[in-house]
Amino acid sequence: MNAVIIFCLLSVLLVLGKLLRVALPILQRLYLPSSVVGGLVGLVLISVFREYIPNDWIVGMKQLPGFLINVVFASLFLGKVVPSFKKVWNLALPQLCMGQLLAWGQYVLGLGLCGFLLMPYFGVPAAFGNLLEIGFQGGHGTVGGLTSTFEAFKWSDGIALGYTMATAGMVLGIVVGMVLVNWAHRKGVVANVRTFGDRNKLEQRGIYHPKERPNAGKQTVFCDSIDSLAWHIALIGLAILIGYGMLRGFQYLEILLFPGSTGKRIFSGFPLFPLCMIGGLILQKVMEEVKAHVLIDHGQMQRLAGGALDFLVVSAVATIQISVVAANWKPLLVLVIAGTLWSVILVVYLAPRLFREAWFERAIAEFGQSLGVTATGLLLLRTVDPENKTVAAESFGYKQLLHEPFMGGGLWTALALTLVF
Repeated sequence: MNAVIIFCLLSVLLVLGKLLRVALPILQRLYLPSSVVGGLVGLVLISVFREYIPNDWIVGMKQLPGFLINVVFASLFLGKVVPSFKKVWNLALPQLCMGQLLAWGQYVLGLGLCGFLLMPYFGVPAAFGNLLEIGFQGGHGTVGGLTSTFEAFKWSDGIALGYTMATAGMVLGIVVGMVLVNWAHRKGVVANVRTFGDRNKLEQRGIYHPKERPNAGKQTVFCDSIDSLAWHIALIGLAILIGYGMLRGFQYLEILLFPGSTGKRIFSGFPLFPLCMIGGLILQKVMEEVKAHVLIDHGQMQRLAGGALDFLVVSAVATIQISVVAANWKPLLVLVIAGTLWSVILVVYLAPRLFREAWFERAIAEFGQSLGVTATGLLLLRTVDPENKTVAAESFGYKQLLHEPFMGGGLWTALALTLVF
């Protein structure tokens, strides 16, 4: 019964978030996702009426992101034909350099500030420095996926702080990103800016015109054999199973190879979701080898991942522990400001020297991702290049194939946290 109540509550919050997004122009101008708006509503309601809400409901909502992020990552490569490494490398090298500099800079800043300032003056643990990359690059999903890692190393406060960092990054990514877009427009760097005022009323409210609704994907199997959506969900389940098998295998090998090792083992707290991504890639390659990849539609996979991500975000934001954030707001603010300034500096000073063409379009996409995950980067890119007239969209997409497996929720993000602990 708890599962039913939790699902219904999160659904109500998502609907409320969308209704508020439609009704309030300020939320439209901020381009805040309905999941974030609904999550903030839930956070207020839970904080005010906490004594009347059964603890089982809150616990269930907190556990949900850790599961849903596996769905998101397992679906990343399913249905997507990966081009040759040479083609990806040639098109995405400068873009990859920008993305890697942003991500590694967040680690250097976060851990550097933590070691020299935050630990001596605020008494935070060393892993506090990881929150900058985890929250900004990874977002709510990555924090949710690392829940087991935080708990395994006895620092559950990192979950609430990570969600707060992710929420701040998403808001700042959009707000500061739009400031940079307006700056570039005034400087004459970009000419195809599509402002909020250029959008019709429906688009401003995040609603498609009935005649312009895109397809949510294509059915690949007849429903009298298996429903196409059920088929794609089952494939995601297989990808997660492969990832889970890999994780248990690594844990067993670690114990086998280092039986006398003391202290925490690397894979004892290693999260599942990066391996789900590899599981999805393995499954995709197997399907290609047996000529069955045509049975997977990436459009349907994207919609399933998008739905999982919305429920993930609304549950993550709604269950942030205000008391933990209140106790750590000063060091958290230092990281947020430092991370934002780092991204702005790279866009303004490095990007013009790194990219030969469409430097701002390519840089603003990386800026959005560095603060508010991939969706924010694509939102900002569509603002300055609405018709994809530059190489920005293509190079950004190819760069993701090399960047996502490691940073922003990839293997290194997960491994770095266990190494710091």
